[in-house]
Amino acid sequence: MPSQLSPASGFEKLRRIESSKVFQGAVITIIILSALTIGAKTYDLPPLVEKSLIVMDNGITLFFLLEILFRFGVCANKKRFLFDGWNLFDTLVVIGSLIPLDNSEAVLLGRLLRVFRVLRLVSVVPELRFLINSLLKAIPRMGYIALLMFIIFYIYAAMGSMFFASVDEELWGDVAIAMLTLFRVATFEDWTDVMYATMEQYPLSWVFYITFIFLTAFVFLNMMIGAILEVMSEEQNAKQAQQAHDERDEIARQLQAVQVQLAELTKTMEESKRP
Repeated sequence: MPSQLSPASGFEKLRRIESSKVFQGAVITIIILSALTIGAKTYDLPPLVEKSLIVMDNGITLFFLLEILFRFGVCANKKRFLFDGWNLFDTLVVIGSLIPLDNSEAVLLGRLLRVFRVLRLVSVVPELRFLINSLLKAIPRMGYIALLMFIIFYIYAAMGSMFFASVDEELWGDVAIAMLTLFRVATFEDWTDVMYATMEQYPLSWVFYITFIFLTAFVFLNMMIGAILEVMSEEQNAKQAQQAHDERDEIARQLQAVQVQLAELTKTMEESKRP
């Protein structure tokens, strides 16, 4: 009987190691070290240091390969391992890092994928995964807000092109250029210079800028933030509900195990009482 339970218990120990804070901390440390290595390569370094960085980069690549194989090995449902978006991302980055940098045609792709290894920090830290998942789920709602913002930009750009083209052809010559100028205004990049230039010919043109800034910088920005916060709240509630469901399942499983043990104990006591 113990020999039959040893593989399962060993597998459970490996799963606990994979989900432990020590293992996660080690992975995060290596990711940060990888980021520092990539940044160091952008400087002019002595040949000895460059060789050391190459050795360190190869060691980091080997660590990531072993880490992804270990995670795949301890996964309970291996067929669905790559169905998880974060697991797929990690696997592609690790496989891409195996591209040899001495190949001149693949050197750019290899370096680019090594830069992407820094993004693995997002897949390792649960809080960052939660933020990214919330942001991705908020994109459809933000898309409608962005569409409405584009309509406002287009209307104001058409008005600006009609009224202010005579003031500055480079800023208001057509709708496309006017939209770029309005983007400059919306980001507060020397927007007062643009306003004062048109106010010399149209003194009331400040109304045009103030209303545009009010709509874009305040109303639509708050709408974007509101959409993201709403999705984050929904995700948090769903996460708490899933945790509560898992806890109820665990309690039910433990109660069932206790009942089985009680039944076996009762059966054993009855058998011991028999002559």
